[in-house]
Amino acid sequence: MRALAPKRRSFRSGHWSFMFAEVAIWSFVVLVVTGLFLMVFYDPDMSPVLYQGVYTPLRGIPVSEAFDSTMRLSLEVRGGLLVRQMHHWATLVFVAAIALQLLRMFVTGAFRRPRTVQWLIWVTLLPLGMAAGETGNILPDDMLSGGSLWLIQSALLSIPVVGTSAVQLLFGPEFPGESIIPVMYWVHALVIPAAVAVLLGARERLVRRHGHSRFAASAPGRRGARPLMAGATVGVLVILGMGFQIAPIWLYGPAGPGQISAGSVPDWYMGFLDGALRIMPGWELTLGDHTLSLAVLLPALIMPGVFFTALAAYPMAERLAVGRLTRYDALGRPKTRSRMAGEWTGATVLDRPREAPVRTGVAAAGVAFYGLLWAAAANDQLAHEFQLSVEAVTIFFRFAVVIGPVIAFWVTHRLCLGLQLRERDAGEHGPESGVIVRTAQGAFHDRSEDHDRPAVTAG
Repeated sequence: MRALAPKRRSFRSGHWSFMFAEVAIWSFVVLVVTGLFLMVFYDPDMSPVLYQGVYTPLRGIPVSEAFDSTMRLSLEVRGGLLVRQMHHWATLVFVAAIALQLLRMFVTGAFRRPRTVQWLIWVTLLPLGMAAGETGNILPDDMLSGGSLWLIQSALLSIPVVGTSAVQLLFGPEFPGESIIPVMYWVHALVIPAAVAVLLGARERLVRRHGHSRFAASAPGRRGARPLMAGATVGVLVILGMGFQIAPIWLYGPAGPGQISAGSVPDWYMGFLDGALRIMPGWELTLGDHTLSLAVLLPALIMPGVFFTALAAYPMAERLAVGRLTRYDALGRPKTRSRMAGEWTGATVLDRPREAPVRTGVAAAGVAFYGLLWAAAANDQLAHEFQLSVEAVTIFFRFAVVIGPVIAFWVTHRLCLGLQLRERDAGEHGPESGVIVRTAQGAFHDRSEDHDRPAVTAG
């Protein structure tokens, strides 16, 4: 008769890094609630009208119905500006929480079996969150919206063979046309939220099935942590929406073909693409009668594609490289073994970053690469502030994005090895007491707490 394995119970770790998933979930809840409110007042129509609202500087200027409805929503609907700014801030926090969750899972090895599917879910959520933010930025039809549309058109045109057809299919015979905002509206309001909701629901079911991962020395977290995190996330978003202005479209003005605001930058999660486009050399490749614009194709499409593919494939690559196998004990609990370590450990126990110096170094290199590309998106502003030429700043970042990640990997790898050595010494000689003693021969050494503590006898 086959024995039934006991039901796995959900386990919550008390470590602070486990909050990122909760922040992402509750940010998405705020996005859905505020988005439903915005849908009532927003009109995804590109038909031209004359603005006659309360903002005097724009009165009598031709705008689209989409821009006009966004202005009414922001300045005339009670609470509209607060809800709109909360919606925008929630998008930024949602993408940031996903990125930090992926970083936490990567450096701690939380992507290993049986949680590889959860890793793939978070990897998929990252581009979905970025797409949700970018499609939402297009909807107001302001000056920044026009800049985003120009970037989308340029990226599509750089695709060999099918690029021109893709642009005509999306925008119509003329750019930007009158159909792009209605299309983006339904993608933003229906397709992407539905996909995100399905993925988050699948992730929650997998967590209940496999339980929470944990660190070896961590204690179970409090059961009331989820309501507390929900209140904290919503509260912070309300404060951001009330006190920090974001996307003031009345200052940007309506979109115009061939126009873009000076000093305009995308949201933080798209900064690396902007930086890559700015520092990429103007390379072109001619194949027969066709010319490929590598200056756009490589940074806008190939680089993000390689990045997300590498993220998704990393668990399999590590299993092949390290030789991790998955087995189950008598109670049905998964166990993993590393051929390099030669011992079995519970699959729910996470690695500390210092215990995987190569993987942690790779994470540091990736963060440095992204950070340098993000800084390169402000090459013109950096040149202005430091009285340098834009060409000099651009050349600096071209070298920095290659050398910087290598330095970050080396420094992080050495730090991890140093921390391991320090722990090994503490285990052999006891923790340092901070007291320096001198021997009879005149030598100095640290006195350890465990080894130099007098013995306690009973009696």
